[in-house]
Amino acid sequence: MSVYREVLTLFALLGVFWIRSEAATSFRSLENLTGAVLGRPVPVPGTKDGQQPATKDVEEPERVVEMVERSINSSRRELSYLSCGTGNPIDDCWRCDPDWENNRKRLADCAIGFGRNAIGGRNGRLYVVTDPNDYDAVNPRPGTLRHAVIQSEPLWIIFQRDMVIQLKEELIMNSYKTIDGRGANVHIANGPCITVQYVTHVIIHGIHIHDCKPAGNAMVRDSPTHYGWRTISDGDGVSIFGANNIWVDHCSLSSCTDGLIDAIRGSTAITISNNFMTHHDKVMLLGHNDDYTQDVNMQVTVAFNHFGEGLVQRMPRCRHGYFHVVNNDYTHWEMYAIGGSANPTINSQGNRFLAPTDHSSKEVTKREYTPQSVWRQWNWRSDGDLMLNGAYFIPSGAGASSSYAKASSLSARPSTLVASLTGNAGVLTCRKGSAC
Repeated sequence: MSVYREVLTLFALLGVFWIRSEAATSFRSLENLTGAVLGRPVPVPGTKDGQQPATKDVEEPERVVEMVERSINSSRRELSYLSCGTGNPIDDCWRCDPDWENNRKRLADCAIGFGRNAIGGRNGRLYVVTDPNDYDAVNPRPGTLRHAVIQSEPLWIIFQRDMVIQLKEELIMNSYKTIDGRGANVHIANGPCITVQYVTHVIIHGIHIHDCKPAGNAMVRDSPTHYGWRTISDGDGVSIFGANNIWVDHCSLSSCTDGLIDAIRGSTAITISNNFMTHHDKVMLLGHNDDYTQDVNMQVTVAFNHFGEGLVQRMPRCRHGYFHVVNNDYTHWEMYAIGGSANPTINSQGNRFLAPTDHSSKEVTKREYTPQSVWRQWNWRSDGDLMLNGAYFIPSGAGASSSYAKASSLSARPSTLVASLTGNAGVLTCRKGSAC
């Protein structure tokens, strides 16, 4: 009997080895990053100084629709070998790996939704932030976050230790950057925060962003070769302005002067996922203003987020464009959850809406400054949402699924699973040598 058990054990071990080997080959370009010169970029094997083109054309909405389901289904099949079984396709892609620290760039292969092509600094170098200070917005010191984000080449930015970064001016990011807070407790707070303006391929992951304030009327550097005059900023947590291929994931955001995450001025190809948002009024604005028709091609996925305590409105507030609001948990709002104007297409699927006790605020939706005779033509639908405590969603426009093709970016899970899908929203606690 003991020999029999030993044989079974051997076969089991061989099976695990085969599965891990197959899984490893399914990920593309996974660099095994080892070591870093603190405060300086460190070359990643297999790259040529991390060079990338300055821009990348954004796919047309129709092409996105054609590709998205095929892409999602394919990636899920490839990544299923390492599934942690949570049902959250982003987290199941990377979180179960105990060697995540040396496989950080696997994260760039895990995006879903309209921002799924955002690669951040995947093809660049590792940069370790060692200094939380923001000495000079025009001539930032090596080792600071500002020095890292303005560089021209792709960079994957991590942090040496826990730190609170109080910026003097907006942190203006350059293209092909990842800010990766895993393994440290990193706060950007009590000053101006992050601006993603006229750039592409940015990933922001695992950062506490709160108490953001306006700043400006000052010179600020945005690249090694350019700095310029900045007027007063809005005080957003993350301001996305004329940018594309952007992914904000597993951040905790609260208490900013204006929006927690705003995307305006023709921004598109954006995914906002797994974030925990609390204690704020105007949470998320998607679309500049009613007259800015260039936002008509905006596509944003809002998925697996927890909209929590102390929120008032705009989760999100949309204009023009196409918006997929999927598998989020809404546990608090004071005025409304999802709003908009200027004929946005809103596809709400598999969310859980828990209405407040105030009987006048149980409606999920709000059409801003528009008579019913106009907004009844807008395409807003609730598909498989779970309504609790009297919550209700007023749909409008077409009910056919084909009308929401451009506002569909992934397959929604049943709303009964939202608690598990969003249970780890916000910044994760990731320790070396164990799964996050």
